[in-house]
Amino acid sequence: MSIDKRTIGYKRRKLSMTKGTEAMLELLKAAKTTGIPAKYVLFDSWFSSPKSLHAVKNLGYEVIGMIKKTPKMFFRYNGEELSLIDIYKRNKKRRGRSKYLLSVDVEAIKDGKAVPARVVYVRNRNKRKEYLCLITTDTSLCEDEIIRLYGKRWDIEVFFKVCKSYLRLSKECHCLSFDAMTAHTAVVFTRYMMLSIENRESNDNRSLGELFLYFSDEMSDITWMQAFQMLLQMFRKLLEEHCDLVDEKIDELVDTFISTLPSLLQSQLIVA
Repeated sequence: MSIDKRTIGYKRRKLSMTKGTEAMLELLKAAKTTGIPAKYVLFDSWFSSPKSLHAVKNLGYEVIGMIKKTPKMFFRYNGEELSLIDIYKRNKKRRGRSKYLLSVDVEAIKDGKAVPARVVYVRNRNKRKEYLCLITTDTSLCEDEIIRLYGKRWDIEVFFKVCKSYLRLSKECHCLSFDAMTAHTAVVFTRYMMLSIENRESNDNRSLGELFLYFSDEMSDITWMQAFQMLLQMFRKLLEEHCDLVDEKIDELVDTFISTLPSLLQSQLIVA
């Protein structure tokens, strides 16, 4: 069956036959062309490599990702080409309950070009004797912020878990057509987005919904306008105690001050 190369179906088929790292770059280009705002691209260790760091950096994004501890991948550290394992062995580790064991600045080299990066060695919570490596091309970030931002990648795992277990991503569609499977995936993802919006609007645990608003009302002792009036009264009292001015002159100073305020604020003060 011949497929028109101008159609989106052909483009999807072509993209599905490329390597995962190349498909990732094409999707990032599409997201940037669409105008989706983003500063960081979060990776797991499957995508992280000096080549990927250079490619994503050239697209205008910063990278934060986990990277494999392999003796076959090298970074420039203090003028030497070393693996992450060798770099770890050459440095003194942080003691105590620190979130990370070691932080070093390196350079990712590809075709003679260098991209500055920072590697943060963190404890593996599942295996205390082992460590994990996080890398970022944004060297201005502190170590705690790198760890915090990488933690946001877990939302992707939750997304796939919900789609597979509850929205029947892998069991509902039994068609062998590539276009049908693509359409089904889009339908499932749309379901997830609709449920996420509904969950956020009806029950946001970060604000506890209406309970948060009721609590805020209970805590508010005075309004902002009342507080501003109290400041004006204190200002008048200070002028009376420390300046030899008659009441008319004080009223004139207060009126001059109020006249310099924005018109909306002036009208609210007059009403109050």
